[in-house]
Amino acid sequence: MTDISPVVEGGLFPAKGLPGADLEVAATVFREGHDVLGVSAVLLDAKGKERQRTALAPLAPGTDRWGGVLTPPDVGRWSFAIEGWADLYATWRHNAEVKIDADVDVEVMLAEGVALLTKAADDDGRPTADAKTFRAAAGQLADSTLEVPARLGAGTNAAVRAAVERLPIRDLVTRSAAYPVQVERDAAGRGAWYEFFPRSEGARQDPASGEWTSGTFRTAAASLDRVAEMGFDVIYLPPIHPIGTLNRKGPNNTLVTRDHDPGSPWAIGSSEGGHDAIHPDLGGFEDFDAFVAQAAERGLEVALDLALQCAPDHPWASQHPEWFTTRVDGTIAFAENPPKKYQDIYPLNFDNDPDGLSREILRIVQLWISHGVKIFRVDNPHTKPVWFWEWLLATVARKNPEVVFLAEAFTRPAMMHALGRAGFQQSYSYFTWRNTKTEIEEYFTEVSHESAAVFRPNFFVNTPDILTEFLQYGGPAAFKIRAVLAAMASPLWGVYAGYELFEHVARPGAEEYIDNEKFEYKQRDFAAAQESGHSLAPFIALLNRIRREHPALLDLTNLTIHPTSDPATIAFSKHKTVAARGRQPAAGGAGASKDTVIVIVNLDPHSTREGTVSLDLSALSLDGLNPDGTFTVEELITGHHWNWGSENYFRLDAHVEPAHILAVRRS
Repeated sequence: MTDISPVVEGGLFPAKGLPGADLEVAATVFREGHDVLGVSAVLLDAKGKERQRTALAPLAPGTDRWGGVLTPPDVGRWSFAIEGWADLYATWRHNAEVKIDADVDVEVMLAEGVALLTKAADDDGRPTADAKTFRAAAGQLADSTLEVPARLGAGTNAAVRAAVERLPIRDLVTRSAAYPVQVERDAAGRGAWYEFFPRSEGARQDPASGEWTSGTFRTAAASLDRVAEMGFDVIYLPPIHPIGTLNRKGPNNTLVTRDHDPGSPWAIGSSEGGHDAIHPDLGGFEDFDAFVAQAAERGLEVALDLALQCAPDHPWASQHPEWFTTRVDGTIAFAENPPKKYQDIYPLNFDNDPDGLSREILRIVQLWISHGVKIFRVDNPHTKPVWFWEWLLATVARKNPEVVFLAEAFTRPAMMHALGRAGFQQSYSYFTWRNTKTEIEEYFTEVSHESAAVFRPNFFVNTPDILTEFLQYGGPAAFKIRAVLAAMASPLWGVYAGYELFEHVARPGAEEYIDNEKFEYKQRDFAAAQESGHSLAPFIALLNRIRREHPALLDLTNLTIHPTSDPATIAFSKHKTVAARGRQPAAGGAGASKDTVIVIVNLDPHSTREGTVSLDLSALSLDGLNPDGTFTVEELITGHHWNWGSENYFRLDAHVEPAHILAVRRS
């Protein structure tokens, strides 16, 4: 057996998993000769004990590629192995059916069946009822008073086949090495994120002087109800630390500042403290702790920004100049991402004192963990050494395995995947810039099937730095389209505040907001927008409710693309077999239910699109079909019910509802 997956770097790093999420396993398995081959996958717990077994099926005829799913039930270290074996029953059945039909070796083939089933019935590990079934079948196979078709039928009937499926009759079993899988808590790979700046939540501007009063943790706490009502799981805060005064940026990243310009939160540190301090405008640690507690009461976890960089007046700049890059003229180099320049930020350099700098960052992380932060969004991790992240995340996990790290790494795929191998539980992704049918289909396939073992994508629809042309010019329909794609395709998605207000005005010539909140306060009237009907908040709440009600949407690897006849539409489905509480998942078995969601999206925010979607019915795992061979779907946005089949007409008006979200209803 070769080419086993998911295996990361030969098993050096574990594949990523979530409790109850299907783990797609596959291998190329073959043997000499013409006997029938059987392949299975085995799930092993941390002690190497078998906890689950599933039969693998051929993925494509003639390729020797086999695949199926395992479902680790709990958080922890797991492993899996692949077994290949000679399928004695399937081989006998095939040979017997062929030869008896040709009237060749009839009695010999029947006798071989008797011997095979009799020996299998004596297997101590076989259920008593199945052993009884085998003995009865063997008796009929040997009964020469019966017609030959009846004798053969006794050995190949449904009861015998079901017993064999439960415990195959195997020989020459070969098992692969065991490959690791790290199953982490739900928040590592499932969740809806909402980002806001605490200083803007409750900020007020004096109409006479134009001066602002910053929001605080206490005023920001009043916004938690709004976030929770939209169904989000995580409230993500940009850096909350003191902001530097040297080279502080003014509105829209200018070098001209006014007395009360707040500066960029990512320019961390001043005489008031650094990464272990809170900006005094926001409050103190008691206020922060109260904010975290109030978020938890509403089912929200607080994610904090971990930005490993400093303002020029950060205490580290004077106390540890060796932690930065010194230019030939003796000055410390500021951050640049041409054509962007960040004169207010000094990047850290791990070359001169890696141990000292690493220990200090670990101290910072542990400090915030002690204040209830279990999720960190890491700013630009690709600009730091991968070895450092591997060390830091492993060190944190030994004491606090529940802590989750999100990589804000908009960089090349190799680095993004390397950060995943290093331990980052999730990452920003290229979804933001995938807009056409081809781009989206290719990217959805990549992240759900090709890179899922190391890379969990968080589909943020916007960020303070990113306002795509699609949103700038697509109108409200564009905001709906992107929200549906993100929330339905990925178990992780995120929204930056203002998205629900359709904020879409960009800085000329750039894909970022004008009057960017990174450099100034924002005062938004969310309530007035919702009262007037000019808010996407109710639609976002609906999407998050659908996600909670349909577990298929909270797995990554179960996405299937379905062809549509229209070039500006996309269709995909997600299917999951959900085990009853206390049971192992078993496709179609007792105690299991099936959840299937079909999504069709009009990608053109300016027009109505119509066409036909051709559904791969095998991916939907249908049962309980209507008498005419159709199945019933419920449109979860509108509540309509339709009967669908393999070919289905759709019409999507971008200005009314640009998407169908359909749940397959089973009787």
